Amino acid sequence: MAAPVALPFAHSERSTVGIEWEVALVDQDSGDLRQAAQAIFAAVQPPDGRDHPHITSELLLNTVEVSSGKCRTVGEAGADLQRALDEVAAAARPLRIELMGAGTHPFANWATQRVTDKQRYTTLIDRTQWWGRQMLIYGVHVHVGIEDRAKVLPLSRAMLTVFPHIQSLSASSPFWGGQDTGYASNRALLFQQLPTAGLPPQFERWEQLEQYVGDMRHTGVIDEVNEVRWDIRPSPRFGTLEMRIADGAANLLEVTAISALTHCLVEHFSSMIDAGEPLPTLPPWFAQENKWRSARYGMDAIVITNADGDEELVTDSIGRWLVELAPVAERLGCAAELEQVRVILRRGASYQRQRAVARRHAGELEPVVRSLVAELAAGRPL
Repeated sequence: MAAPVALPFAHSERSTVGIEWEVALVDQDSGDLRQAAQAIFAAVQPPDGRDHPHITSELLLNTVEVSSGKCRTVGEAGADLQRALDEVAAAARPLRIELMGAGTHPFANWATQRVTDKQRYTTLIDRTQWWGRQMLIYGVHVHVGIEDRAKVLPLSRAMLTVFPHIQSLSASSPFWGGQDTGYASNRALLFQQLPTAGLPPQFERWEQLEQYVGDMRHTGVIDEVNEVRWDIRPSPRFGTLEMRIADGAANLLEVTAISALTHCLVEHFSSMIDAGEPLPTLPPWFAQENKWRSARYGMDAIVITNADGDEELVTDSIGRWLVELAPVAERLGCAAELEQVRVILRRGASYQRQRAVARRHAGELEPVVRSLVAELAAGRPL
């Protein structure tokens, strides 16, 4: 057995929040992806030559990630994202580039996308080959500050019970390479093909996580802990639990709504620990089934809600959670953002809106891209 790797967990104030949002660069005329991230970064770089604190690169040159700082509220984090987005849009406009948010681009060809010139990405592609090259996907990641390392793994296991709720609401990747996949979130199943991606093991003790990282490093699977790409993962460097569940969002309203739901759920389960109450858990096979169901059926998924195997329509379960979490949202200052989840319930998730646009245009997907671009510019579902 390899030596475990010590993973000191940084101090973090309870229930601080940070958000990362990956957006696509699309050509204003064709709607296809543009490999222009480097030009964008050059335009937004601060005068002192340092990297921009809220605008960063991702795996592919068609992608820009905007991020918030460490914030007290989701609204504050959303304001950070909007400022960064405005900077990116201003840099993109002279290049005839527009910004698009979704879990996948509806018709772009994955084989023609260029990889960012960073060693970690070169190594990833060299190792993963065809599957790695397929990672033409975009996500939203939500970090929530955890004040006590002992809470991290119990909270991770509890969040697996509400994983499909977040995935269904955010599902925005029905199309792939010009085809309707039949899935609400094709991204969810694509991404888990990478080594160390997918649902996390349900570790009981921090030492098990340290042993896992030690074993993965010893066998050459990873070099650094951030190469563990689970859908829910501890982030020791920031002192957070990072939820990487959500597909890329079409607009800021959905980013902040889904982030508020995530924020409230973590705080709710954290309060249960404080009160000495047992947290909900699911057997791994139920958690895996829920992931598949929500990826396949989205808002129409029948999800498994407890270890007894009881089931419920995911939108009904979300409705009940919104009522239960209302006091938590008031405490966290995100009541308005949590209430916006009801907009998604009424208007449909992005995958549903995308398919509706395609139907209205006899299956053509360029109008789907135009609608996604318009939504991101408007900041809300259209």
